[in-house]
Amino acid sequence: MDILDHYAKQLSKLEWYIEQQAKQHNPVHYQLLKTISGVGRILALTIIYEIGDITRFSSVQKFASYARLVKCKAESAGKTYGTSGNKIGNAHLKWAFSEAIVLHLRGNKEAQNYLQKLQRRMSKAKALSAFAHKLGRCVFYMLKNETVFDERKFLKR
Repeated sequence: MDILDHYAKQLSKLEWYIEQQAKQHNPVHYQLLKTISGVGRILALTIIYEIGDITRFSSVQKFASYARLVKCKAESAGKTYGTSGNKIGNAHLKWAFSEAIVLHLRGNKEAQNYLQKLQRRMSKAKALSAFAHKLGRCVFYMLKNETVFDERKFLKR
């Protein structure tokens, strides 16, 4: 137990240091991400450092593809050749958005109702993925336009 306590203290110091660095590198984006319910320090830091500079993505589609929020398809001349290349993109961003949406759903009746609406058309796993994709698109526009999270706008459709 002493070893675990020691590691917990060391980890706490490291998290504090990384958070201070993020506040220096990109304080605006860090604070914007923390306006999303369910996104705390660690998820905000993960998203910031895995995205890098948001302006490098010319469109929301390219960002969603990079974040592994959309499926890859191997197509040529209208023919589908399977789903090779499924592991293209950033696995850490996929994890962060998936985790963020699960945390966003906790205690949030409006978001839970939206998820149930999605589940009428698809399985729960696909509905969560679609919801994570929606959150990824929202984060792209939030960081691009430097606006805070708007729950009403997010759950509008």
